[in-house]
Amino acid sequence: MMSKNIVGKRNIPGMQATDIEDCGDMNIYENVNDINSHDVCRGTEDTARNQTSQLKGSECARNRSHRSVLVCLVVLCVLLLTAVIVLCVLIYTNNHEFHNNNKNITEERDQLLTKYTNITQERDQLLTKYTNITEERDQLLTKYTNITEERDQLLTKYTNITEERDELRVKYNHILKQSERLNQEKTELTTHLRDGWIYYRSSFYFISSEKKSWTESRSYCTQRGADLIIINNKDEQEFVCKMSDEEIVWIGLSDSDVEGRWKWVDGSTLTSGFWGENEPGGQRRENCAVKHFSLWADYPCTDAFKCICEKKNVLSKLLNQIHVN
Repeated sequence: MMSKNIVGKRNIPGMQATDIEDCGDMNIYENVNDINSHDVCRGTEDTARNQTSQLKGSECARNRSHRSVLVCLVVLCVLLLTAVIVLCVLIYTNNHEFHNNNKNITEERDQLLTKYTNITQERDQLLTKYTNITEERDQLLTKYTNITEERDQLLTKYTNITEERDELRVKYNHILKQSERLNQEKTELTTHLRDGWIYYRSSFYFISSEKKSWTESRSYCTQRGADLIIINNKDEQEFVCKMSDEEIVWIGLSDSDVEGRWKWVDGSTLTSGFWGENEPGGQRRENCAVKHFSLWADYPCTDAFKCICEKKNVLSKLLNQIHVN
């Protein structure tokens, strides 16, 4: 056992300890007997053994290099296999993640499409509602315009009716006043008729019983709500002649203001008359007119004669005014 260990640990030039161990493992059993039996010849055989060892060392070196190459190849194969496994794991993981991501993206896409569809439907519904509301607004605007026009028309009618009402109220009040006046006139006319007044064509006539001057005679008539007679036409002239017979009476005609310009008591100018022959001929001395027989003549205003008073029928005047209005 000692020889075995010695031989195993012997250093051979040009070889490393690992090479010696490898070679020892291979030749240990072959050299043990030789060393034990040839101790005497050890010195002579060292050279030969050294050469043999060198040859064997070169073979061991080649074997070692082959083993190193093999080990490197195995290591490379292991590394490649490891790399392939890692790549496969990575590819699988990436594929799995990609599949999951694709699945999630697909689900999100479907959700987005669903949301888009819902939003599109809501938009269409809102557009429909907007269209309906717009149509209703237009209809309401049309109704509002129509109602406004009707209101304006009604306001115009109301204004017109109000004005007509006010006019009718004014007329009514005026008629009430006229009615009161008519009642008063009726009472007075009844009195006049009892006092000797004569009615003829919407006027009342009265012949005085006293003789007075033209001015006094006019005052006499005005005190009774009348005035000296105004003869407008031939019919009225004939009526006066019948009423007074052949008596001389004052009429409401004079040229006291301007000589030769005869005016009636109401201020109107005489246009045509019923003058007698050579009448009027008194010039400045005779400025007032009388009915003399069936014609007219001028006399001094201070002479005394009866007179004819004329009073217009107020009822007829009012009826004419109402008819005109």
